[in-house]
Amino acid sequence: MSIANKISAKNRARKFDIFKQNIYFDEKINILDVGFNDTEYSNVDNYLEKNYPYQQNITALGIGSKENFIKKYPKVNAVLYDGTTFPFPDKTFDICWSNAVIEHVGDFEKQLFFLCEMNRVAKKVFFTTPNKYFPVEVHTRTPFLHIISKNLFEKYLIFIGKKWATGNYMNLLSKKLLIKLLQNAKIENFRIISNKLLGFTLDFVIIINP
Repeated sequence: MSIANKISAKNRARKFDIFKQNIYFDEKINILDVGFNDTEYSNVDNYLEKNYPYQQNITALGIGSKENFIKKYPKVNAVLYDGTTFPFPDKTFDICWSNAVIEHVGDFEKQLFFLCEMNRVAKKVFFTTPNKYFPVEVHTRTPFLHIISKNLFEKYLIFIGKKWATGNYMNLLSKKLLIKLLQNAKIENFRIISNKLLGFTLDFVIIINP
């Protein structure tokens, strides 16, 4: 396992510990996982399904396909949607979980809609997102360029063969932008927890109605 993957695994375990410490759950609690991966690229993908003790109480929401996912996690109810309105009535779920998805849904307005949908369908929300100002961009392992200039960053990504990460693939968030999103969504009862690596904030955990 590479150093980057080891850091990712340790950080996901840390975030799951925060989840367990701050969100009550038992065998009667139902949970929505927003943004499952049909194809797993590492052993920490679909982390909730691998570690939540009541897998049969998970509904996983995603786009694209679910063929591989349902074979690996047959107890989970996998639901596909078009990436817009979540196909569930208000407060269907006790908990909404979403790990590092909001930065991929589009611009600020789409992120706001995504946040409002998570809050609409669940009584409590637990989501995470990388810190825009961490020195290394975690998806592409690129240092500093994502902070200095989006145009230069994307030219570099094309040059090294990572064009998939350009365009609207990700819109990274800072703590200031997260607070603005929460305020625009009229969400008042929330906590933002900063996860550190080497003294820098690597990513954020946001808990709504903690």
